[in-house]
Amino acid sequence: MSFEFTHPQYLIGLIFIAIILWGFRYSLTDFSKTQRFMLLGVRLVILILIVLALAGLTFLSPTHEKMLVFLLDQSRSIDSAANEKAQQFIETAQKIAGKTPIQVVAFAASPQIQNSELTDKNETNIAAALKPALALIPPRYVPHLVILSDGNETAGDILTAAVRGGVAISTVPLPASAEPEVQLADLKLPTQIRQGEPFYLDIVIQSNYNTEAIITLYKDSFKVVDETKTLKIGENIFRFRQSADDQRQQEFSVTVVARGDTILDNNHASGLLFIGGKPRVLLIDSEPKTIRDLASALREQDITAEVRPPEGVPRSLEELDHFDAVILSNVPATSLTMHQMNLLRTYLSDLGGGLMMLGGEQSFGLGGYYKTPIEEILPVRCDFEKEKEKPSLAIALVIDRSGSMGGQKMELAKDAAKAAVELLSPRDFATVIAFDHESYVVCAMQNAVSTGTINAAISTIEAAGGTNIYSGLIDAHEQLRRTSAKLKHVILLTDGHSSPGDYEGIVRQMVNDQITVSTVGVGDADNALLKMIAENGKGRHYSCNDPNAIPQIFAKETMTASKSAIHEIPFVPVIVTPTEVLADIDIETAPPLLGYVVTRAKPTSQFILATQKETGAGEPLLVWWRYGLGMSAAFSSDAKSRWGAEWLTWSGYSKFWAQIIRQVMRKSDQRGSMVEIQQHSGNIHLTLDAADEAKDRYINDATGQTTVIYPDLNKEEITLQQTAPGRYEADIELKKTNYQGGYHLQTALKLGEKNMVNQSRGVMVGYPEELRLKPTNNELLQRLAESTGGLFNPKPEELFRPDPNHTAWDAIPLWSYLLTFAAGLFVLDVLLQRIDLRESLKIHSIR
Repeated sequence: MSFEFTHPQYLIGLIFIAIILWGFRYSLTDFSKTQRFMLLGVRLVILILIVLALAGLTFLSPTHEKMLVFLLDQSRSIDSAANEKAQQFIETAQKIAGKTPIQVVAFAASPQIQNSELTDKNETNIAAALKPALALIPPRYVPHLVILSDGNETAGDILTAAVRGGVAISTVPLPASAEPEVQLADLKLPTQIRQGEPFYLDIVIQSNYNTEAIITLYKDSFKVVDETKTLKIGENIFRFRQSADDQRQQEFSVTVVARGDTILDNNHASGLLFIGGKPRVLLIDSEPKTIRDLASALREQDITAEVRPPEGVPRSLEELDHFDAVILSNVPATSLTMHQMNLLRTYLSDLGGGLMMLGGEQSFGLGGYYKTPIEEILPVRCDFEKEKEKPSLAIALVIDRSGSMGGQKMELAKDAAKAAVELLSPRDFATVIAFDHESYVVCAMQNAVSTGTINAAISTIEAAGGTNIYSGLIDAHEQLRRTSAKLKHVILLTDGHSSPGDYEGIVRQMVNDQITVSTVGVGDADNALLKMIAENGKGRHYSCNDPNAIPQIFAKETMTASKSAIHEIPFVPVIVTPTEVLADIDIETAPPLLGYVVTRAKPTSQFILATQKETGAGEPLLVWWRYGLGMSAAFSSDAKSRWGAEWLTWSGYSKFWAQIIRQVMRKSDQRGSMVEIQQHSGNIHLTLDAADEAKDRYINDATGQTTVIYPDLNKEEITLQQTAPGRYEADIELKKTNYQGGYHLQTALKLGEKNMVNQSRGVMVGYPEELRLKPTNNELLQRLAESTGGLFNPKPEELFRPDPNHTAWDAIPLWSYLLTFAAGLFVLDVLLQRIDLRESLKIHSIR
């Protein structure tokens, strides 16, 4: 038996006792001394009672009354038979519970809250259900948790969580799945081999019944094995002999199909094989045939070059990691998705890859790369300062503001318009027109110096109404017709179908007034009409399914319309910064290049070659810099027959490009080092063995770090720990939300300031651990029960036996009793103030 205060801060009210005592000391009442002391005592008691009530005085009575909460495992490893056993156990307990309250909490990856559904059953996280279960139990009951599970937790740590919780936990083991199940347990292959070297690949299959299965093995996307094998109960290992191609990295994947198999999600596995050999370069060109001379030149220099069109730009980090460098030749930003651009940035910054952009009419600013992730990683800016002798440009941005353009599309359109205005020079002009069922001049034609004013007007555009393209073109023609600019261009953006109008007539008038028109159709736009307008208006038409591409299209159109980004005048390259990369190449005797794209070198870049001017070096021609772990370069001319026609026959052509590419490409120092990667229980264990071949000894006391790039492109830095001479290790915990996919590990080892090892590896993570065939983990469940004072595999009636070792406290609030007593004393206080006891006693004595 004890007492406690729920609001002890109110005990400060006891200081008013001093005020009451002071009032008693200096009171002017003429009551007798006895009556005055009685008043003092009553008032002090009233004050104390009120303060105790406010402070929440509570009487605590010990109790051994239990409340049971059943934690029911509903993950995918629990089959129908195990679930039925659990339900029967709970129903039996409920029948014999009597007055003992019972609650049930279902859980998998997370606990079920109220009537919500378990959305993720691909994990078993018992620890996550502990806190919500305890929250259901009022303080007046002794908490007792009963876990019904197979004990195969794949997330969390129930033993640690249970010890911290300090409550009794009983465990009821549920049987492992008895349903027919075949599981592809592992795909074992070496971490790295040499090019062309044969190796053995082991496929490990677990089965709980005798059957036959079809095993299909793929090397990248090509089927190399398709065989039927007999499976026995338990572990089955099948070995296949394979050889590596001339790639830096290859993906092997295998699928198993067995008759009667219950779960199909665990019948697939993948693995990555690193192949040592020649460096590999990916060449992307809008017209692949025109870049074959460069590809041949690189192959002559022992660099494997693969040529693809823009549609072949890798869409995953796994595919990008096959190459040591990527070259973009005349590829517009509109041919790349934002995801692909972000992949290239990650490939450069975190995997140490190389990127080079070559010039062309669809490169740099002309390609729409302004303010994109690609411009961020390039050593040059994609805008430029227009020369005074270049013609001025007046541009009309005609934007659909109908209701269907609401949300993201409208915001992207406004951002694109602002970026287009920023690309204009102070001698250019801009007007912005919005239309729905009619047209509105958002910003009248004015000099591009007023960028802030124009952009502020663009920000006011809101989506509403219908679609009338014709009215927007009328206003654009009127605005452009009045300006004196030499070049006049319209960019029309819409996502819908317009009301009728004389489109051919208005476009004909524009062309007669030397105005060109380009159109952008977003989503379900009337692309037939827009294409007609663009063709008749001597412009270009873009069909855009992804609204994120709108800014790149506007930037590309603005740069193209200015006709100032390309200089087609023969020139000889000029060396600005001497470099060892070009030390044995006589640039001064190189034939002239016939043109280039105007760019601006970024402040921290290395300006290597420039175009030639009468006064010496001119615009940037070759610039590079380091970005993260990788390097990027920009060559503003091209490497094919348009501007580099005379270079194709130059004796130094192959050597020049090979040395530039070797400077940019990924640097992989793997001599004397070996990286091994193992997967276990959903985690990755990395082992690096490193030796200094020159000194014939292990590398010790070095600083090691691995950059882990997750499938969602988030990254994490992991420090390697030295565990033996020359050996460094790290454990990498996989993300528990959507962790399937490719993980990339960039491992570096430094001794002081010297780089000793720099290696990139990848690992494929397949189905979740929950889907693996495992027996019931009785050991964990028994340890859990014993460590918390619970029961292992109890009968339902055993759960209701009194537990003298655990006590709860039944709290009885006393504030109502205290205030009632204080109210009675208050009446007595009033009486003592109204009645003089001396007079009352005199009257009584006379009687």
